[in-house]
Amino acid sequence: MDCRPSSFSGTEGAVGLLHWFEKLESVFEMCECPEARRVKFATGTLEGIALTWWNAQVQILGLAAANATPWNEFKELIKREYCTREDIHKLEDELYNLKMVGSEIEAYTKRSNELAVLCPTMVDPPYKRIELYLKGLAPEIQSHVTSANLNNIQEIQRLAHRITDQAVDQNKLPKRVSATATATATASTTLATPSESKRKWDGDSSKGSASAQSQAQQRKTDSYQSPSQHSSGSHRQGGYRGNLPKCNTCNKHHSGQCNKVRCQRCLKMGHEAKDCRSARPANQNQQQLPAQQNQQQGNKGCYNCGAEGHIKRHCPQLNRNQNNNNHNNNQGNGNNNNGGNNNNNGNEARGRAFVLGRGDAVNDPNVVMGKFLLDDIYVTVLFDSGADTSYMSLKMSKLLKRTPTPLDTKHVVELANGKSVEAAHVVKGCSIVLAGQTFSIDLIPIVLGSFDVVIGMDWLSQHHAEILCKEKVIRIPRSSQEPLEVQGDKSGAVVGIISFLKAQKCLRKGHTAILALVTDASAKEKKLEDIPVVRDFPQVFPEDLPGLPPHRQVEFQIELTPGAAPIARAPYRLAPTELEELSKQLQELLEKGFIRPSSSPWGAPVLFVKKKDGTFRMCIDYRELNKVTVKNRYPLPRIDDLFDQLQGSCYYSKIDLRSGYHQLRVRDEDVSKTAFRTRYGHYEFLVMPFGLTNAPAVFMDLMNRVCKPYLDKFVIVFIDDILIYSKSQEEHEQHLRLILELLRKEQLYAKFSKCDFWLREVHFLGHVVNKDGIHVDPSKVDSIRNWPAPRTPTEIRQFLGLAGYYRRFIKDFSKIAQPLTMLTQKGVVYRWGSTQETAFQYLKDRLCSAPILSLPEGTDDFVVYCDASIQGLGCVLMQRDKVIAYASRQLKVHERNYTTHDLELGAVVFALKIWRHYLYGTRCTIYTDHRSLEHILKQKDLNMRQRRWVELLNDYECAIKYHPGKANVVADALSRKDTLPKRV
Repeated sequence: MDCRPSSFSGTEGAVGLLHWFEKLESVFEMCECPEARRVKFATGTLEGIALTWWNAQVQILGLAAANATPWNEFKELIKREYCTREDIHKLEDELYNLKMVGSEIEAYTKRSNELAVLCPTMVDPPYKRIELYLKGLAPEIQSHVTSANLNNIQEIQRLAHRITDQAVDQNKLPKRVSATATATATASTTLATPSESKRKWDGDSSKGSASAQSQAQQRKTDSYQSPSQHSSGSHRQGGYRGNLPKCNTCNKHHSGQCNKVRCQRCLKMGHEAKDCRSARPANQNQQQLPAQQNQQQGNKGCYNCGAEGHIKRHCPQLNRNQNNNNHNNNQGNGNNNNGGNNNNNGNEARGRAFVLGRGDAVNDPNVVMGKFLLDDIYVTVLFDSGADTSYMSLKMSKLLKRTPTPLDTKHVVELANGKSVEAAHVVKGCSIVLAGQTFSIDLIPIVLGSFDVVIGMDWLSQHHAEILCKEKVIRIPRSSQEPLEVQGDKSGAVVGIISFLKAQKCLRKGHTAILALVTDASAKEKKLEDIPVVRDFPQVFPEDLPGLPPHRQVEFQIELTPGAAPIARAPYRLAPTELEELSKQLQELLEKGFIRPSSSPWGAPVLFVKKKDGTFRMCIDYRELNKVTVKNRYPLPRIDDLFDQLQGSCYYSKIDLRSGYHQLRVRDEDVSKTAFRTRYGHYEFLVMPFGLTNAPAVFMDLMNRVCKPYLDKFVIVFIDDILIYSKSQEEHEQHLRLILELLRKEQLYAKFSKCDFWLREVHFLGHVVNKDGIHVDPSKVDSIRNWPAPRTPTEIRQFLGLAGYYRRFIKDFSKIAQPLTMLTQKGVVYRWGSTQETAFQYLKDRLCSAPILSLPEGTDDFVVYCDASIQGLGCVLMQRDKVIAYASRQLKVHERNYTTHDLELGAVVFALKIWRHYLYGTRCTIYTDHRSLEHILKQKDLNMRQRRWVELLNDYECAIKYHPGKANVVADALSRKDTLPKRV
């Protein structure tokens, strides 16, 4: 079986993208590739414009974060780029109008199946898929297949094939054309969308755009037709039956100008004679006009040696020189300084520019690159001694507020991939900051790859710059001072690692390669039978809940406030994927007996929340029911009381119950109140659903009753989390066995993948517990500990704003911070030295020490300060004026499009999620500097995202209050700690 991964260049269209996914996932399965490595592996197979797109994502997210993207999220990301809504609309139109031509049933079925996968909304429910397939069949076949009254698409397709074969044998249908004419049936595999046309320049250098279009046209099938496509196969089937004129160029029927051209030199389609690289004409006797001869005498052959009959990558001169100049060959520059006729007539200047991709440059030890300020905008810069002049990307030139100046002569730039582009303007006097010093530079805007700026020999020689590739340093001498050293990016400089594309280049040049399979030993999945004691209780860890739970000591009750009347709300509109998931989950809940059809006057709408593993959790919007429900005041345990029991313990096991709420029944008379309304019917829960206000308290009551004999002895429980602790290994074996026997007896089931056993250190409720005692989870202070050294006075002010808020806790704060404060004064040159670094690190240590991050005392008086900005989310958890934890994170790519209102609400949700163990089941106050959030729980017109978040807010007893931004300096500093100048 072929285990080689296929490549994707971005020009294959939606069907090509689908085939790429299928091939990759089969390779992943055969090679047992772990989830964490799939994106890194897949992006190694990208080529051309797809590789350029991914390099842009890496630039935005960072290399580590980009490679850590979950596989399903990566698929959605690349589908949004290369399988756009416009593409889907075209495919939907094609599916609707798809017709079987003649007897070509195989091609018709294949294309129908491909389009059905790409257009799921067109074929859901399944009967629509059948209707579309039957509609496109030939009339002679359609009547017979329809009369069979089949309900399975595979059976229908098999029957259609059999009837077609019979019709051909009986001469009722014309015989099929040759296999070469019907093998692919992929007329839409390369959709020439506007976005793709714009990306043509950045494609694979080995495929010219003209030849690529020609090959795509040749791959089109003659096996079916649609209103926009009429194949020549129709002529072979009895003549063209449409009313479009016949084109003299391509011999096909269409309107408008023909997009095919025929070369008058080699007689091939897809390019013109002036672009032909053929060594001789196809017909040696053909007469050529003098103008044609002059065109053919131009330099249209190899870009390396100038000879005709081959292209650059096959040039024998290039291969002979590779050992003498291996560095230039690897970077794609070749030895074309002296090769060929440059055809420079004195009126144009020629130059060379580097278009190395950022993915290659990061890991290339011979390349110096980095991010620097160009006119107060951060740009990615490549220092290239192989470029004659300095250049900037066209996109970058539009961002600069400078007027380009026309060049005196036409400037032709030969790129490293063999292509030539013309430049007519130069942007003069740009300011670039290198190692704190500002330089002036003139830049010519051209089409570049993954870099914003390429600094070439004109600037490097002017400043006598020296490139130290090994150290990733540019050294610029200064007359009366030490040389200025500009440090390049070292983040990806790993010895012995090359990119996938560079590996391909080496293989083409004949280098020896050895295939090795890399496995991740840490990714070994834990197994139940490998864990002592636990392996004796497989009944406690089923793959799914077996069915309706037994009647227990506690049942979930819903007591209504006096005068409350039944409330029913219309169902929310759901996306097609959500409707499919709804139908699936309803069927599962019905089979387990968790729900039943209802005629209750109550009715709540349904929504879906995406879980970490990519699956959907069905939630019911019980906000209206919660408003008229009497609150259950059953106390949740005090966290400090729980940890007081752990003194002296050394061994730990943590058990997480599987869908804990579904393991508790609803009282019979209250079942009707849990009713919910869907597109597929009206149902009610027999088990406790998610989203009801009293659910945590009732489940805590159940767990306390079940575990009462062992509470405060060797087990602590918080809702559905169970922690078993012991002083010795022998004790722990006994304690673990007792708890598992108890769970088996009570028919309570746990989720094995979320459980941990026989630990010497455990993370539980936001703390780290080991034999030395209880510590705050290091992740709680990562936002402070990992704060990078400030690079500008503005960043220093942000850091000092945070530290100064707690200056009353830090002795001699002003003295410690003085070296940092000095750099914020006007007229002081910014120079970060050892004194500033020492003060910065000492302040960080003090901020993260115990006096600042205290353990919570009880479950009352929690206060959360939240803030959001375009750079990220930040929040601080406090209790009685003591800081419990800091938290912040950067925005994800899609979150940058959120409105300010949604960003601020997202910061609140972020805080509630990460501090759930503190805030769940207790009253808390949340302060935000966005006043409208005070009324979010009363608003009716909410979008889907807001409804999901409000559903989460209903699980908490929190009051959202307004707090001016100037007073909320801690959360504000955390959310903006990565504030940098504008990036491109």
